[in-house]
Amino acid sequence: MSGRGGGERGSGRGGGRRGRGQGRGRGQPSQSSSRGGGGRARGRGSSGSTATYNPPPPQMAPAQPPPQMAVATPVPPSGAPFSHPSSSSGVGSLSREVSEKLTMEPVAVTTAPPLPPSSSKAIRFPPRPGFGTVGTKCVVRANHFLVDVANADLHHYDVTITPEVTAKKVNRAIMKQLIDVYKESHLGRRCPAYDGRKSLYTAGPLPFESKELVIKLPEEDRSAGSSRPARKERQFKVAIKLASKPDLHYLREFLSRKHFECPQEAIQVLDVVLRAKPSQTYTEVGRSFFHTSLGPRGELGNGIEYWSGYYQSLRPTQMGLSLNIDVSARSFYEPILVSEFVAKHFRRSNLSKPLSDQDRIKVKKALKGVRVKLIYMDYAKTCKIIGVSRDPISQLTFTHDDKRTNVSVVKYFREKYNVVLKYPSLPALQSGSEARPVYLPMELCSIVEGQRYTKKLNEQQVRSLLRATCQRPNIREGNITKMVQVNNFEVEELVTKEFGMHVRKELALINAQVLNPPVLKYHDSGRDKIVNPSCGQWNMINKKMVNWGKVDFWSCVNFSSEYWNMSEEFCAELVNMCNNKGMVFCQTPSIAMRSACADRIDQILMDVYKESAGLNKPLQLLIIILPDQTGSYGKIKRICETELGIVSQCCKPVQAAKFSNQYFENVALKINAKVGGRNTVLNDAILRRIPLVTDVPTIIFGADVTHPPPGEDSSSSIAAVVASMDWPEVTKYRGIVSAQTHRMEIIQDLYKQTKDPQKGLVEGGMVRELLVAFFKSTRQKPSRIIFYRGGVSEGQFSQVLLYEMDAIWKACSSLQEGYMPRVTFVVVQKRHHTRLFPTDRNKTDGSGNILPGDKQGHTLPRFV
Repeated sequence: MSGRGGGERGSGRGGGRRGRGQGRGRGQPSQSSSRGGGGRARGRGSSGSTATYNPPPPQMAPAQPPPQMAVATPVPPSGAPFSHPSSSSGVGSLSREVSEKLTMEPVAVTTAPPLPPSSSKAIRFPPRPGFGTVGTKCVVRANHFLVDVANADLHHYDVTITPEVTAKKVNRAIMKQLIDVYKESHLGRRCPAYDGRKSLYTAGPLPFESKELVIKLPEEDRSAGSSRPARKERQFKVAIKLASKPDLHYLREFLSRKHFECPQEAIQVLDVVLRAKPSQTYTEVGRSFFHTSLGPRGELGNGIEYWSGYYQSLRPTQMGLSLNIDVSARSFYEPILVSEFVAKHFRRSNLSKPLSDQDRIKVKKALKGVRVKLIYMDYAKTCKIIGVSRDPISQLTFTHDDKRTNVSVVKYFREKYNVVLKYPSLPALQSGSEARPVYLPMELCSIVEGQRYTKKLNEQQVRSLLRATCQRPNIREGNITKMVQVNNFEVEELVTKEFGMHVRKELALINAQVLNPPVLKYHDSGRDKIVNPSCGQWNMINKKMVNWGKVDFWSCVNFSSEYWNMSEEFCAELVNMCNNKGMVFCQTPSIAMRSACADRIDQILMDVYKESAGLNKPLQLLIIILPDQTGSYGKIKRICETELGIVSQCCKPVQAAKFSNQYFENVALKINAKVGGRNTVLNDAILRRIPLVTDVPTIIFGADVTHPPPGEDSSSSIAAVVASMDWPEVTKYRGIVSAQTHRMEIIQDLYKQTKDPQKGLVEGGMVRELLVAFFKSTRQKPSRIIFYRGGVSEGQFSQVLLYEMDAIWKACSSLQEGYMPRVTFVVVQKRHHTRLFPTDRNKTDGSGNILPGDKQGHTLPRFV
C-alpha cells in the first residue's frame, strides 16, 4: 500500500527545482503541477501497538520472458497438504450440493425466525448478521428522495402495435393519441402509464381484458405552410391484453422484511409511472434524461457536443421506496451540416479534395444510422443515413422517373432546386435502401438535434467532458435538488391522483460512521516506522519501504522530442531515490540509454529487447519517458508487457522534467511493487488484529469481467482474477486473465477440466491455480476464502453466485478430497448513482466531500 495517487502517468506535487534536460538545454521553472502522489499529511506521530517486523530479504526481480501459452499448474505431491482426491466423484457431486448449500440456514444471530423464500426456485442469500458500530457517528445526506405509495389495484397489459414500430418516441406518440381518443369511451377514464415498448400499466382494471383499437397518427415531417400535397395519415392497430396483476402488498411485505423475494414487477410499474412525463419531454437514454433546458451544453470537439441531464431510478431501500436522482451528461452529435461534421470530425480544412477509401469508410462508420434533415426542401423532411457512396457525387447518376433517362446528381440539384454544389468531390450520403439508394449531398443535409453519439470518445473528448461536468459537492447537491423541483411530481395527475404516489423534495438523511484510518507499518530502519494517514493522505518522507525489491538489469528509452537530453540525469535522480527508500537498484544501466522519435516505438522496443537478450542480461525494468503527444501509453504497455515480457515504468515528460522529489518518491513506490517488493503493510495485520482475516490463513480474491465497447460485436470479453499471495500481511497479489465468450458476464475459467491423451483428465482453472500459488508462497492452505466480485448487475446476482460458487468449491475439492474452506462471496457494485453529501460543512475534506472512511450501512443497501 502506498500514499494516495501516484498514478503511473501522474505527477508529484510542487518541486521548486528548475526543469532540466530540455531539448536545447534550457531550464523551465516549475510553476505548478498536478498532484499525483502521496498526500500532504506527513503523519509523523504514532499510536496504538506496533510490532518489530522483519521483512524477507531483498527480492530479485525476475526477468520475464515473452508470454507463452498457459500451462496447467501441476498438482502438489501426495505428501503435501494439498493431496489429489482418488477420484473426481467429489467434484461431480458438488454441482448437486450447490443449491442446497446456498439455501442452508446460517447460524442464527438473532432470535427472530428465518425469513422463508417466496419461491422454491429462489436462491437463499444469508441474512445480514448485524450493522457496523465502529467509528465516529455522523449524519450525511443522500441523493435519495422517499416515495410514499397509496393502495392501488395495479394491472399490467401487453401492447402490440401493428405495423410494428421500433422507435420509442413514435410508440409513445401512438399511445398518447390512443389515450386522447379513447379515454372516455373505451378506457373507463383511466390514465395509463406506458413504457414505450410492450407494457401498459393502470391503477385499476380497464373495462375489457382484450381489445384492439385503431388510431391515426398525423405525419410529423411537415411544416404548417408546406405547399406539398397532404399525405394520408398513418394508421395503426393497437392490441391491448391483460397480462398480470402486480400486488403492492408483497412490496410492502418485502420492505418490512416479511417477504424474501423482491417484487420487481411492482417496482417496475411504479418506476414507469414516475418516468412517463420525462420520457415525453426529454431525450431518454437508458435510465437518464437529457435536454438543452436541463443544464449547460458544450462542444467536445470533432463535431460532438455534450448535453446535461439527470439519472432517475426507483429503488427499494431499508428506509422504504426511494427515488434515486443524480446529475448526468452524455455526448451527442452537433446539429450541424454533414459537410461541416466531416470537416470537424476528421480535421479536414479542405473539402474540395476527394476522400481516400480509408477516410470514406471512416465517414460511413461515423454517420451510419444518423438522421439528417434535408435543408433544400420547402417542408421539413428527415432521412436516416444507411451508407456513403463509393464515388464522388460529381460522378453519380440515377435513373429519372421515366425509367429511361440517366441524370447527373449535380445537374438534378441545379435544375430542380437551383442549388450549385460547393463540394462535388465529396461522396454522397445514401438513404432509402441498398437496392434503390437515394443520394443526398452532405452540404444540404443537417444532423437532427438530440441524437446520442454512441462511439468511443477519444482522450481529448473525455478530458473535455470531465472538465465541463466536474462539480464540487455543494454544487452537485444543488443541481440534484433543482432536478426534483423541475420535475415537480406533485402536480402530475398520473403520479399523484391516478397512482397515489408522493415524492418528497428533501434529500434523505442517513446515519453513518467515519472509520479510523489503518496504521501503516514501514521498515524499522527509517526514521518514521509507522504512519497514521490524515484525510486519506500520507507521504514517504523519512520512511523506507518495508520489503524492497532488487533491480540489476535496467535501461531507459526517451520518446520525448521536447526533453530529448533528459534521460541520464532523470534516471540518476530516480535510481538514487529508489536506493534511499530501501531498494537495491544498480546505479548503471545494463544497456545504453537511448532517445528515439515517437513514430519508431515498435522498432526501438524490439531493439532494446534483442540487445538485452543477446548480452544474457534480460531486462528487469525498462524506464520509458513517453512522447510529448498523448495516445502512445496503451501501445507501449501492450508491446512491453504482453509481447516482449518487459516490466515497464512510463513517465510523462512534462512531469519528469520538474525533478520533483515527491514525483520521484511516487515513481519509486510503483517500481518497487512491480519488481516484487512491498511498500508498506498494515500494522494490525502484523499484530493479527484484523477480524476474519488474520485469525486463520485467509486468501482474498478479486474478480471482474471487462467487455468490449459498444459497436464491437465479435471481440472477446476478458475475465481477470487476482488473489493475495501472502498472509497475514495480505499485500502481495498475483493475477490471471482469460478470454471468454463475447459479453459473457459469468467467469467461465474459474475451474475447468480438460482431457489430455497422455495424462487423462487434467484439472485447472484460475481459482485452482491461485490456490496452489498461495500454498507455495505461504506453505499453508487457506482456511477461509474472501471472494470480491465486481461488475455484476442485480439481475445476475443469483446466476453468478450459483455458477461461480460451484466453480470455487470444485476447485477446492480437486486439490484435496474434503477440502472445503469457508467462502464469503461479496458482490461489489461501483456503477451506482448514490452520492453522499455532508451535513456539517466543517467536517469535510479539502474538496468539500465527506471524510475518507465514511461508511453507511443502515439505510441504503438493498435486501440481498
